[in-house]
Amino acid sequence: AVIFFVLGAPFAAALEVVIYAGAIVVLFLFVVMMLNLGNTSVMRESRWLRPGMWVGPAILVSVLLITMVYLIVGLPDANVTKGEMVGPKAVGNELFRPYLLAVELAGFLLLAALIGAYHLGRRYLEQRREP
Repeated sequence: AVIFFVLGAPFAAALEVVIYAGAIVVLFLFVVMMLNLGNTSVMRESRWLRPGMWVGPAILVSVLLITMVYLIVGLPDANVTKGEMVGPKAVGNELFRPYLLAVELAGFLLLAALIGAYHLGRRYLEQRREP
C-alpha cells in the first residue's frame, strides 16, 4: 500500500488496506465457523477422506497442468512491442471507467449472495434446534 501511495495513487493504497483487512477478517470468520467439530460434522467430513473422492479433482488438476505446460512450451513467441511506462493512476482509470456498471453490478451480486447465505444458514440452524 505504501508503494501505491508513493507512486501517487492514495486511493489504491487505501483500497488495498481495506480489502486485505476485510479478507483477513473473513478468513478468521471462516476458521471459527469451520472449527465446529461435533460428532456429526466429523462423521460428515470423514467421507471426503476416502481415496475414491479424490479421483475427479486429480484428473482435473492433471488436465490443467498438461494444458498449462502445452501453452507455455508449445506456443511460438509472440511479437512483443515495446510499451511505455504508465502510472498506477492511469491504469486504475482505464480499468474502472469502462467497467463502472459491471463493478457496481458485481457488488450488488455479492451483497445478494451474502444475504442469501445468511438466510439459508439461519434456516438450517432453526431446523436443527427444533426437536
